[in-house]
Amino acid sequence: MIDLGRYAGTVLAAYGVSLLLLAGLVWHSVAANARARRNLEKHKTDA
Repeated sequence: MIDLGRYAGTVLAAYGVSLLLLAGLVWHSVAANARARRNLEKHKTDA
């Protein structure tokens, strides 16, 4: 692993928070896509 010196904790925490935020955005996008597909199918069958 790269030697981050005395700022290792701060840098690794920042990486961790960034990864969590990215994972949250991906999850939100996938969930919104699934919800939109369900709504589209529902409206297709109602018409």
